[in-house]
Amino acid sequence: MFNGSGDRFDVLCNLILSGGVVADVEGSTADEIFGFLSESIEMPEGVTRESFRMELSEREKILSTAVGHGFAIPHPRKSILKNESEQKIIVCYPKTPIEMSSPDGSRVSVMFIMLTKVTQIHQDALSDLAKLVHCVEFRHFLDSKPSVENLVLKIKELHALGKLD
Repeated sequence: MFNGSGDRFDVLCNLILSGGVVADVEGSTADEIFGFLSESIEMPEGVTRESFRMELSEREKILSTAVGHGFAIPHPRKSILKNESEQKIIVCYPKTPIEMSSPDGSRVSVMFIMLTKVTQIHQDALSDLAKLVHCVEFRHFLDSKPSVENLVLKIKELHALGKLD
C-alpha cells in the first residue's frame, strides 16, 4: 500500500512499487495497451476495467501524454481513485514501441501510468518523472526493461548521486 510520506523521490519510488511493472505488453496503439492492462492488473476499489481503459484513452485523445525520449505518462483527467492508499504508478513496457505523437517524434517504449488522488502527489510525481526522462543514464537503463525492484534501486541511486537535481 502506498505511503505518501518521505522524500519526494521516496514517494515516487513508493508509487512505482505499489503499481509494479508490466513487461512485453501487446498492442500497437495506446488504447490497445490500456485495454491489455485493464484486463491484466488488479483494479483499485471501485474502478472497473472499462472505466480504467476509457479514462486513460479519453485523456490521450485530448492531448498526448508522450513526453519525448520514448516516454509517456498516461493519467486520467480526474482521479478515478476512492482512496489515497491506492495511489500508484504502473510502469508498462510495450512489446513494440508505439506511436503516441511524441514532441520529439520518438515512439513510446516506456509508460508511467499514474493513478493518483492527491493533487500535490500527482504534480510532484510528474515533476520527478520529468527529471528522470532528462537523465540519459536512466533512459539507457530502461532499455533493459528492469524489474520494479531494480527500477526503484536505480532511481534511488541516481537521486543519491545528485543526477536528478
